[in-house]
This record gives sequence, C-alpha cells and structure tokens, in this order.
Amino acid sequence: MVNEQSVTDEPDGGRHATPAPEPLSAGGRSGAAGGQSGSAGGSSGSAGAGQERAYLDHAATTVLRPAAREAFLEASMVWGNPSSVHASGRRSRAVLDDALETIGGLLGVPRSWLIMTSGGTEADNIAVRSLALGARAKDPVRKAVAVAETDHPAVVATARALAEPPNGLAARFLPVDRHGQLLPEQTEEALADGRVSVVSAALVNNETGASQSLASLAAIARPHGTLVHTDAVQGLGLVDLPSWDDVDLMSLSGHKIGAPVGIGALVAKPGVPLAPASTGGGQQRGIRSGTLDGPHAAAFAAALDETLRDRDEHARHLQGLAKMLRRGIAEIDPDARFTLPEEAPQSGHIVHVVFPGADADSLLFLLDERGVDSSAGSACSAGVTQASPVLAAMGLTAEQTRGALRLSLGWTSTERDIEILLRALPESLEKARAVGALFS
Repeated sequence: MVNEQSVTDEPDGGRHATPAPEPLSAGGRSGAAGGQSGSAGGSSGSAGAGQERAYLDHAATTVLRPAAREAFLEASMVWGNPSSVHASGRRSRAVLDDALETIGGLLGVPRSWLIMTSGGTEADNIAVRSLALGARAKDPVRKAVAVAETDHPAVVATARALAEPPNGLAARFLPVDRHGQLLPEQTEEALADGRVSVVSAALVNNETGASQSLASLAAIARPHGTLVHTDAVQGLGLVDLPSWDDVDLMSLSGHKIGAPVGIGALVAKPGVPLAPASTGGGQQRGIRSGTLDGPHAAAFAAALDETLRDRDEHARHLQGLAKMLRRGIAEIDPDARFTLPEEAPQSGHIVHVVFPGADADSLLFLLDERGVDSSAGSACSAGVTQASPVLAAMGLTAEQTRGALRLSLGWTSTERDIEILLRALPESLEKARAVGALFS
C-alpha cells in the first residue's frame, strides 16, 4: 500500500491532508561530528588529557583530506568574481573551470550537467522541488512525486512540503521491506497512473547503510515516463554509482568524502525540466543563480579524485573493519541485533546495531566519555526524540529500536578504532541498560 499525501478540497470547503509518516527533523544533513583530532593516517587521536579516541561517525561527516585542504587554500589565493571579464575575474574563472572539468571528468559526465550547491540537502531540494514544479509547468498531468519512505529527510520533507498549499502536488511514499529495499509491486502501483514526475530513492541509506538497486527502480519508472533521482551522498566512493541509463539526477556532498562542509552538486541530465531554485544573475542554467565558489569546488574536485582513485581498496578495507566490528560486538553482547544481516545489500561502511534494554542516549554519552564518537542515528535528525522513521518504515517498532547505535567508518578508520570501541562497550552497555531499566 502506497502512502500518499496531498491537499484536497472537502465538500464543506475545508482542506485536509491524508496521513503521512511522522515529520522528520528539518535540520541540515550534517551534525556535530565530535572531535576530529586524528592524523591523516588514522581517525583515533588525542582529545583532552591524553585520551585516545575513535571516530566512528563518518556517515555524519568525515575527516578533511589534506589534498582538499591544500586545493582550497591554493584556490583561495586567487581572488575575483568568476563572472567578471577583467584579469582577476578570468583567473578566478580558470580555477573554477578546472575544478568543474575535473569533477565532470571523474563522474563521466559533461561539466554542463553539474549544478554546484552548498551540499546534499540543497541538491536534494532542487532535484525534487524544482523538477516537480518544472515538470508540472511543462505537463499539467504530472502532479505527483514519489519517494522512498526511508529516503533522506531532505527528500522526504521536500516531498511533504510539495503536498502543502500553495504547491498542491501529491506526495507518494514508497514502502520498503525489512532490509530497506523498495517493494516492486507497490512501487509500480504508485507510478502506474502516469502522474508522477520524479521518483527518488537513496543509493545508500544514511542510517542503516542499505543500498538500493536503481536499475530495478528505473525498469519500473521508465515505462511511465517518470524521471529517477538518487541521493548518492552516502554511496560515493563505496558502491558503484548508477548508470545514467537508470537515473536522471544525482545528489552529491563534499564533506562526506573529505572536502570541507559547504559544497555539493546536483548532476542533472540536459532536458530535465528544472524550475529555477533561485533567481538572480542566471548562473548554472538559470537554475541556481549566484556567484560560484571556486575554492570549495577545487577542494571537492581534489577529494573526489582521491575518493574514486582509491575506491576498490578503500571499500575492501572498510568491509573488513565492519566484519571485525560485528564479530567483536557479538562476542561482547550475544543479544545484540544487527539491523541488516551481512548478506543484505549494503555499503559496508555503516554497522547499525540494537542493544536490547539499553538507553541509546545514555549509551552515546557513556561511549563518548570513554573515547568513542558514534551516533544513535542520522545526524540530520539529531535532537529529535522520536522513533526513527527509517527503522519504522523497515517494520521495526520504537521498543525494538530503543538501544540503536550507528557506527560508521571512513577513509581514516583503522583496526585501532574498532579496538577502542570494543574496549569501551562492556561498561558503557552495562550502565546504559541500567538506565534503560528505569524506563521499562
């Protein structure tokens, strides 16, 4: 059953919205990542009083790559508006052009496909909102969008906003199975009437690490003329990017691969009907006006180059660490439940585990006190005391996920990080369960 939200006229003139999943946080994609004091060769380091720390929250943000930092600093020494025709402007434009050519080349697309953004959230907003409005203007029949129930808050909240006045579109929320995979029959049902302009599903889920088959989604969407968007923020450098035969738009973020916070991109095929997201000087095809940021683009290009160059070796390394992590947790707590089994389709850099009876917030603080930076879920929904919408969509109750912990690995992760976590876990878990017992 597909959950659709839309604003409809009632006979008495009132308006109502059909039920939709509980609202998600409107916060940004990135959260406080804790200290990142480790060297470039490892994420553990000193953080006060000689404490050795393990950074296991790379899904929130990862460590800045030295190459990205150097590229940013070098590009920052070139000043001038890249749209200006004088010598300083031309030098600035050359820096920007070089970065965009590099990014496009690494992704295998013309640079004209790139719309540079402030990050993944803005890219998702443009992909869903601008496409939905642009498609409706082109074809009034296209009055709906469809997104996976487990998609990123930037996608789900945008879809929900489109279903509110004055937009007047319908938002359809696609169900998933226990492993976070879209259900083909329900997805077909949601797209069958030909009203959906765009369907969106994350390449890799930011909370569980579940990976999605975009080829399977495209096979359902194409016969109905529905365009396909994917948020590839968590998957970049870890899993194969989808074929451009299967997707039309793809969102990326710099700070998840070692670039500074504040840069991202929407890769969009030409001909995709995107309404302007901002108006002004008409930069970037008139979709996102504003002066382009050469230094951040240069840093993104440098981080992307390293990320893709080392991808296969890096992915194997993280998969090995994830197995070590799973094995160690299971030995410490045989009752621990891993949200995804090892054989489920996933990125390999996220281990999501539930410790029955433990209070998740207490567990986070206790681990932090013992030198471990981790998360209870997506940092983009941090500070929201509610059951995880992602886990709820996967069929888990709030009680079943009370002791949830997300441990995520990145380019600086080492076996020492796992050892620090496993050393801190027994005592932290015992105390978190004592707190949990008070609320049971």
